[in-house]
Amino acid sequence: MKQAESVNDFYSRLPSHAPTHVPLDNAGIGHINVFSRETCAVVSPYSRRDFYKVSLIIGKGKIYYADKWIQIDRPALLFSNPIVPYSWEAESEQQSGWYCLFTEDFIQHSERTSQLHDTPLFQIGSNPIFFPNEAQLAELSFIFQKMQAEMSSTYAHKYDVLRSYLHLIIHEAMKNNPTTNFHKYVNATSRISALFLELLERQFPIDSPALVLKLKNPADYATALSLHINHLNRSVKEITGKTTTAHIAARIIKEAKALLQHTDWNISDIAYSLGFEYPSYFTLYFKKHTGMAPTQLR
Repeated sequence: MKQAESVNDFYSRLPSHAPTHVPLDNAGIGHINVFSRETCAVVSPYSRRDFYKVSLIIGKGKIYYADKWIQIDRPALLFSNPIVPYSWEAESEQQSGWYCLFTEDFIQHSERTSQLHDTPLFQIGSNPIFFPNEAQLAELSFIFQKMQAEMSSTYAHKYDVLRSYLHLIIHEAMKNNPTTNFHKYVNATSRISALFLELLERQFPIDSPALVLKLKNPADYATALSLHINHLNRSVKEITGKTTTAHIAARIIKEAKALLQHTDWNISDIAYSLGFEYPSYFTLYFKKHTGMAPTQLR
């Protein structure tokens, strides 16, 4: 899996999208841009990005998201973040809609950042796809058109306006899926469990064979979270029903599958990057958890 795509990489891949009036870092407040999907790539590369993206997809295709894929057969709103790798594969010639990309700095500049951290843009493992009904599609289309128009305006506070439009899009999505709204932590146990899962997810994806997994076992995570290992284990088990060891193993296997399927790294490189001293240890570990050898998956 190649290195995360930066904003500069994005514009190099799509030079027609390169901004002529929008700086990549506008006075230290980050970068944002809005585009029509009529000119989007038929297939985008499977990789992590170092920016956020909100896409209103009108057209059929597939989203490859982490180690899964999602069929898009009706209008959809997609939230993607810098943590989870993804790609898009169009399945129909007619593609329309809009997408907005923006950097962490653009969001951090907002006084409402804490509210955004409870949205699908920031939460690991949340539902990234929303399917709006006809009325919501019209509303979202209107907002994206307003954003696109605002990008060309000379209004002194246009970036504040654009952040407000982003909030509107997020809330439209959350209204569309009330059962998947994102709840705040109710007690210390659930917070510890959530912090562990967040930290676990942030170890991935592995972008290079030279980057070795740093946190490999429950003790490493307990140290990183400044917790006693027994306290961490109890909290995770109580909230999720699974041990910390089981969560770590499942995530390592998930990453191993992604590397086997989406890179040309050899088994030794994959084993080393995932923290195994010898390829044979990785092969035994993989077979124990999947019932097959790594070479069989390839």
